[in-house]
Amino acid sequence: MANKPAIRTGNSELIALIADEDTVTGFLMAGVGNADLRRKTNYLIVDSKTSVKTIEETFKEFTSKEDVAIVLISQYVANMIRFYVDSYKKPIPAILEIPSKDHPYDPAQDSILSRVKGMFSSESVASGRH
Repeated sequence: MANKPAIRTGNSELIALIADEDTVTGFLMAGVGNADLRRKTNYLIVDSKTSVKTIEETFKEFTSKEDVAIVLISQYVANMIRFYVDSYKKPIPAILEIPSKDHPYDPAQDSILSRVKGMFSSESVASGRH
């Protein structure tokens, strides 16, 4: 238990989003959008012109912000920066890979889902441990 990172409590209230334009638009219409005083938004629209470096920098920025509770990232975008997604270990903000219109979700590629499955393996469930 001593090795577990402390879970932040406080102003973690935003959902950040890294995805294609259609996905971002849908979430913005649902009220997820935010812009701070410096006009920095809580989303990145990824298209064919978006560089991998921009995606990496945005992922690092969103995962280090105190007011972000969840980072939603389209799975095909997560695959572009898989190293960063796989190496992210903090509980908050939580990273969730989501499908997009042109790229269906593949559970086999989702590293977060794999970690959760590993935590609840058949042995731990059979023995009553979680």
